[in-house]
Amino acid sequence: MPAYRNTVRIIGGKFRSRKVSFPDLLGLRPTTGRIRETLFNWLRNSVPNSNCLDLFAGSGTLGFEAASRGAASVIFIESNTQAAKAIGKNLTLLDIKNSFCYQINAQQYLEKIQGTEVQFEIVFLDPPFTKSGLYSYCKMLEECGCLKNESKIYLESPEQLRWELIPDSWNELKSKKAGQVYFYLFERKDN
Repeated sequence: MPAYRNTVRIIGGKFRSRKVSFPDLLGLRPTTGRIRETLFNWLRNSVPNSNCLDLFAGSGTLGFEAASRGAASVIFIESNTQAAKAIGKNLTLLDIKNSFCYQINAQQYLEKIQGTEVQFEIVFLDPPFTKSGLYSYCKMLEECGCLKNESKIYLESPEQLRWELIPDSWNELKSKKAGQVYFYLFERKDN
């Protein structure tokens, strides 16, 4: 396993100040510390004992932050072999239990769990900015049955959201802009 030069520091919880390393890959853009701090302040009461899905895990920073802050489990989904291996290595180094990284395409994963009893209280949806499809993943998440009533969904985007493309059952709780990044927290409500 190669040693990776790129690292990011976990900012809160059990693993506070520990570093996770990740490969240098095109489009891999860890969520900044400033944004993570804001996000996890928003999620303060939701993370403990929650089941989380980091759908475009990349470096895994959002999932590791959730695990550090008491999530019951985190499922990391990453299609890139190198990035998935790095997440697995970091899970082992930090000795995080009940969390797994699957090397699979996000769409394939959502199709795989559709109609099962797999559900998440928190979903991190932060696809690479170089790819389009954020709204189709919102739709897939809503339709696959993996969201509970009151699940929280985090979205990150290089542009403001087009509200007409967000599922009707998702209510915006918070939003902010940092630099060139727009980020949002939604809560799903059963109709």
